[in-house]
Amino acid sequence: MPVHNYYKVTDSSITRVRQTCPRCGEGYFLAEHKNRLTCGKCSYTEFKK
Repeated sequence: MPVHNYYKVTDSSITRVRQTCPRCGEGYFLAEHKNRLTCGKCSYTEFKK
């Protein structure tokens, strides 16, 4: 996925579309699966409710 799909740009602000990994920090996004969010670097997983 291209990097420009991770951010939403409006007239005066830039916001992140996806969550970042709490272990790895800024710049590492969580992949969104059907029932969970995972980090590809450290394997951190959050399950959706």
